[in-house]
Amino acid sequence: MQAKKNGSRLVLITGVSRGLGAALARGFASRGDRIAGCARPSAELEVIAGDLGGDHFIAPVDVSDEEDVATFAATVFSRCGTPDLLINGAAIINAPAPLWEIPAGEVSALFDINLKGTIHFIRHFTPAMIDQGGGVIVNFSSGWGRSTSPEVAPYCASKWAIEGLTQALAQELPRGFAAVAFNPGIIDTDMLRTCFGDSAAHYPDAEEWAKAAVPYLAALGPRDNGKALTCPGH
Repeated sequence: MQAKKNGSRLVLITGVSRGLGAALARGFASRGDRIAGCARPSAELEVIAGDLGGDHFIAPVDVSDEEDVATFAATVFSRCGTPDLLINGAAIINAPAPLWEIPAGEVSALFDINLKGTIHFIRHFTPAMIDQGGGVIVNFSSGWGRSTSPEVAPYCASKWAIEGLTQALAQELPRGFAAVAFNPGIIDTDMLRTCFGDSAAHYPDAEEWAKAAVPYLAALGPRDNGKALTCPGH
């Protein structure tokens, strides 16, 4: 990913309020990059906005609502410019249960965020990135986007869909771009604790993970287009 002339790149991160998204935002900001981030309204979102400060733009957005995403995109373009790196990290996981016991509404909400939310951001930011002449799109996948496990069937299905979506997108993008599916590895987050319970503490936390993830993602470029990647060491 090439730096802009002023040396500062614009990194857009969804799901920025906590966990991996918040750790990435802090990590990229510490390198001198500008952050445009969003997540659903919460106290955590206000914390990350305060931590990053006024040089960055953090806003409440429901990624499953395309009109909300369109409004956010217009504001990002006017206030910040066009992203050089788009990281689609917003996701939820279902409460562990056999597929037939998971309420239909819970399944729909998961796909609205994990898959349709990713599509909304690709649709609303890619044309401007094409006009800009290049960029990198990172769609968060999972180990469960390349394998499966019981009681998380909807989550697995959404992440397998991200893998296929990213492969097709990579074939559509013009030269100078990259779209990659990124498995962050097993990290001690609230989402992991939903499935692993207290044993999640055996894995690195988000801030430790970001020390490897940020430089790895920052180095992605057109040569990586279409790849299914995993964070080094995870």
